[in-house]
Amino acid sequence: MSTFWGVIARLLVVSLLALSLPAKASMMSTQATMPAVHQTSERTHVMQFLAREDVAKQIAAQGVDVALVKQRVAAMNDDEINQLSTKIDQLPAAGGGEIIGAVLFVFIVLLVTDILGLTKVFPFTRSVR
Repeated sequence: MSTFWGVIARLLVVSLLALSLPAKASMMSTQATMPAVHQTSERTHVMQFLAREDVAKQIAAQGVDVALVKQRVAAMNDDEINQLSTKIDQLPAAGGGEIIGAVLFVFIVLLVTDILGLTKVFPFTRSVR
């Protein structure tokens, strides 16, 4: 039994010596950890944009092979991907969304004024007055 405790004591001494070896740890900034994740998401964003059917039709309408475009995008460096992704984000989603919003706003205002009895623009509304 004494040899058992001797072996355990020796193992504990060795493990404590191994754990007490110097280790270096420091704080990492968020900016240092984010670029790799950000670059991957930007590249994925551009590739998903190119995979859309309407985008592929427009590329084909210009006489360019979609597969060639995807190969060239895959060969771009990170700065070029960032620029392209930023340009994609700045494109209008449906081409004139602000006009549709303005027309919808005017329609709702006229509908509410018709219901309140202030105007009579739409024949399908009944005035509350």
